[in-house]
Parts: sequence; structure tokens; C-alpha cells
Amino acid sequence: MIPLVLLPGMMCDGRLFGPQVAALSGRMTIHLAPITEHATVELLAGDILEKAPPRFALAGLSMGGIVAMEVLRQAPGRVDRLALLDTNPRAELEDVRQRREPQIEKVRAGGLREVMRDELKPNYLANGPLREDVLDICMDMAIDLGADVFERQSRALQSRPDQQATLRAVGIPSLILMGKEDRLCPLERHERMHDLIDGSVLNIVEGAGHLPTLEQPEAVNEAFKTWLEL
Repeated sequence: MIPLVLLPGMMCDGRLFGPQVAALSGRMTIHLAPITEHATVELLAGDILEKAPPRFALAGLSMGGIVAMEVLRQAPGRVDRLALLDTNPRAELEDVRQRREPQIEKVRAGGLREVMRDELKPNYLANGPLREDVLDICMDMAIDLGADVFERQSRALQSRPDQQATLRAVGIPSLILMGKEDRLCPLERHERMHDLIDGSVLNIVEGAGHLPTLEQPEAVNEAFKTWLEL
């Protein structure tokens, strides 16, 4: 069985994929690859490729999906199959790029918890019974990663390239998955990725927002098993 490399989103770690690791680790080797050490998407992808198996399945959520697309651009022959979750193939819009600057300044001044609580995490999730538990996990991940990671990841997102041409060239089994109530990466972006990748599967998860791996883990687990042919 080919190994699976998982790329978490901004200010997230392997806990983002905890339910998927629990469901799949008995069937395949799973690598949780951090995207924390560099301030460009290109360097993050290069670091992943240095440490990843020779050939692997690749899944990324949000910023992890953005880095996954760059991994694919740099080394398409090493990726056996691709899953892009709640992400965006386009370069950062100028207004979004500018909005990151005051966030970075607040975080530098010691306000990471406040930025995550007031400006980011409330926009992530659907209303549901797991919402508060998932928010707690998100805050724990962010605080553990810290302010330097927040700035590096923000800079990487600001300068990321458009990957639509990369996706147009994809010829491997591909899953495009999103939470139906995702306000950060809405449906039109996922429909665009689905249109770009010939033969891809579009899966819209009910009752989830930006983090369906934690909000609706069973639905994501089943989608992964089908994508991985388990």
C-alpha cells in the first residue's frame, strides 16, 4: 500500500487529521508533514519532498492544500493520488494580503490568542455539537505552534503562486472535498478545482465548515477510503 502524506492547515498540526489517522493507520503508513519552517510555499514544498517517500498519496487541507499543489508542481511524478480539502488554487487577493499585516503586528505584540479567537477561528466552523470542542483543539494547536509560525505561514500565503495551470495538468486520482458551510473557501473554488482536474471527484460534506476532518470525521474517513481504494 502506498504511503499517505498529510499536510495540515495554517496554525494546525497533526491533530487536524486525528480521526483520519486513527481510521487509516492500521491499513497504511501515514506521514504527518509540518508546514511551519519556511516563509514561502516553494520552500515548504521542497522540504516536504526531501523527507517524503519516493512516491506517495498526498492530502492537504486549507494552507496544506496550497502547499500540496506546489508539491505537485515541483514533483508531479512522485504523487500517486491527490486530495485537496477546503482550499484555494488561486494566488492571494491584494485585499486579503493587506489584511494579514495588522494580524501579524498583533501577533508579534503577543496577541496570538486574541487574533485566533476573534478574527480567525470563529469563521472556521459550522454550528454543531462538536463546534466548541473543535475550537478548543484549534486554539491548542495554534498556541503550541506560536507567533513565529504564524508570521512565516502568513508570509507564505501572501506570496503563494496561482496553481490553476498545475491542476489542469493533473492526471491522477483526485478528491476535492469541502465542508458545505465553509465560508473561507467557498463552493466556487472547489468547483473550479473539480473542473480543472479531469476525472476528479467533488465531495461536499454536510454539517461542516472549514475543518471537516474534525467536524464530520466519519464522512471524511469514508471519502478517504474511497479515494485511497481501501
